[in-house]
Amino acid sequence: QVQLAESGGGSVQAGGSLRLTCVASQITFTNFCMAWFRQAPGKEREAVATINIGGQYTNYADSVKGRFTVSRDNDKKTLYLQMNTLKPEDTAMYYCATARRNCLTTVIYDYNYWGQGTQVTVSS
Repeated sequence: QVQLAESGGGSVQAGGSLRLTCVASQITFTNFCMAWFRQAPGKEREAVATINIGGQYTNYADSVKGRFTVSRDNDKKTLYLQMNTLKPEDTAMYYCATARRNCLTTVIYDYNYWGQGTQVTVSS
């Protein structure tokens, strides 16, 4: 059974940093482009960052460009999201997901496997 396990969330003050980790198991990690999504209460789930299989190509939501960095370690089957200069509006549940088609897509329906999420809370 495919598992994606996120960790690294927490509560920080505005301007702080967090590093999220997503460890994959029971999956050929190098078969999948990956992404981080987030969902705030009362809002739709949105793509934050996407990355191709080799890690050379990435795509970011405008709201996080210059502050967040997505990366992956294929040997460790691990996806990362380094989040700097955090803002209260970054508060959300963060999920990692595998893309079944259309690498670097931000369309939620292009993703098939999802983790349970890790909560990020940023206070002002």
